[in-house]
Amino acid sequence: MASRDATLRRRRFVLLGVVRPLTTVVVLVVAYYVLPAAARPGGALVLLIGGLGVVAAMVVWQVRAILRAPYPTLQGVEALALLVPLFLLAFAYTYYALERATPGTFSTTLSRTDSLYFVVTVFATVGFGDITPVTTAARILVTVQMIGDLLVVGLVLRVIVLAVQRGREHPHAHPSSVHNGQRKPLNRRKK
Repeated sequence: MASRDATLRRRRFVLLGVVRPLTTVVVLVVAYYVLPAAARPGGALVLLIGGLGVVAAMVVWQVRAILRAPYPTLQGVEALALLVPLFLLAFAYTYYALERATPGTFSTTLSRTDSLYFVVTVFATVGFGDITPVTTAARILVTVQMIGDLLVVGLVLRVIVLAVQRGREHPHAHPSSVHNGQRKPLNRRKK
């Protein structure tokens, strides 16, 4: 019976590890398509600064959540499922709003889908060349995104991985580390 309970519990956590991050991405993308766009060029910049502020705050919040989570790896997956799309959608929304406020900012008129496509090609460093920034302001924003992409891939990913590792070292992160109300020492590898 205990084996069956453990199997059900494991399946539940795997399911949550897939469903919750997927739901997060879907909610963010739906919000991206539903939110109204800024009407002025300066509004796009304000939106980007606000969006990046939200991303930074979410990094801090997610790291704290990982450190306290009973299953830090699952929390780390959820954090990445929130942070990467949120970062990319902040830029996609900014590009869309900028193109609407100042037509001709990019080589083609951007729909929301075009903006999202462009952001992902820049993030993936593919850059097909079918959409390019034309104005100086757009080129500066794309350059900021490229630098941000490197920070997200390098720094944020590293911070999340370290938080997961540290969270896994704490006894509260492992329900199996408590036996008869007493904490058992964890088997830690020596470096």
